[in-house]
Amino acid sequence: MTFKSRINKIRMAVMHGLTRNIGKQSSSLAAGNELPKIERILVSRPNSRLGNQVLVTPLIQELETRFPDCKIDLFVRGGAAPILFSNYSSVDRIISLPKKPFKELFKYLSVWLDLRKVHYDLVINTTNNSSSGRLSTRISRSKVKFYNDEVEQLAKQFNDYYHLAKFPVYNLRNFLIQSGFDIKINEPMPTLNLKLSDAEILNGKNIMNTIVSGDKPVIGIYTFATGAKCYSSEWWKKLYQYMISEFADTYDIMEVLPIENVSQIDFAAPAYYSRDVREMCAVMANTHIIVSGDCGVMHLASASQTSVVGLFSVTKADRYEPYGNGSTSVDTNKEDAQTIISTIKEILASR
Repeated sequence: MTFKSRINKIRMAVMHGLTRNIGKQSSSLAAGNELPKIERILVSRPNSRLGNQVLVTPLIQELETRFPDCKIDLFVRGGAAPILFSNYSSVDRIISLPKKPFKELFKYLSVWLDLRKVHYDLVINTTNNSSSGRLSTRISRSKVKFYNDEVEQLAKQFNDYYHLAKFPVYNLRNFLIQSGFDIKINEPMPTLNLKLSDAEILNGKNIMNTIVSGDKPVIGIYTFATGAKCYSSEWWKKLYQYMISEFADTYDIMEVLPIENVSQIDFAAPAYYSRDVREMCAVMANTHIIVSGDCGVMHLASASQTSVVGLFSVTKADRYEPYGNGSTSVDTNKEDAQTIISTIKEILASR
C-alpha cells in the first residue's frame, strides 16, 4: 500500500468515526397540515469520480419534477460537475472540494465553510455511507435534512433498490410521501442524462462520421477501466473478433479511447479520442450501442441516452449496471463472449 493510500485510509476511518452517529433520523417536510415551499435545495455528493457524479443526474431530474421552480446547489469534489451539469437550468451553485485536499488544505477548509453561506429549504445526502456527505448535510443551514438511510421495506419491494442512481430517488419519494406529498413511489425512474443539446449531438455525429464510413450504424466499444475492472488485452481481442464476425457486414465498430489513449485491442478498430467529456458523450449518443466494462465512461454512455451493455466481473451489477434505453449488464464471471454477442443482437434487433 502506497503512502497516499495509507493516508487516505486513515482519513476515511477518522471521518467515519466522526460521522457514524450523524443523521440517525431525517427531519420531516411536513409543518402542520401545510407543505412548505421548496425553493432552494442542496444536494451533497462529495466524490470526484466521473461515474459517481453522473449517477446523481436521476436525482436532479426527480427534484426538478417535484419542485419545478427550485434552485439546486451541488456539493461535490473535483472539477467535473460544472461540465456534467452545464445544461441543467435548475443547478445554480456548485460548491466543489479540491480533488487533492492535502495539497490545498486552506481551500479545502474554506469550501466547507461555504456550506454555511446559504439557507436551504431541503438538504439531501445522496449516499448513505458517505462520511463527508453526512457531515455536509449536518453542518448545512436547513431545518429539513434528508440523510438518505436505507429503508428495509423499500429494499423488499424493489429489486433495483440498491442501484446507486435509483437508491436516492426511491428514498426521496418515500420521504416525500411520508411528508404528505401525493406521489407514487413506483413512477418511472429517471435515467442517467447529461441533457445534450441538439447542437452537441449533431457535432458528435459529424465527428463520428470522420472516423467511420458514415454509411452504416455504429457499435461503440470502450475497452479500458481502472484496476481489476479492466479486462485483459487477450479477452478484449477475442470479443472484438467475435464482433467483427457477427456485425462487420452491417455495422461499423468504433473504439472510444480513454484519457490515457490506450487500447486493449491495440487500436485494431477505427478509434475516437477526446478529453472533452461532453463531446465524448455526444459521439456515443450517435452510436446504436456501446459495449463497456464497469467504469465512468460506461455511465457517461448511459447518460448519452444510447443503449449500453455493461460488462461486470468485480463490482456488483445491481448497484452500477446501465439501465434505460434498452441497456443491460452481463456478468462475465458466469457468461462467455457468445452471450455478450447474443445480448448485443437482442438490443440491436429492438432498435
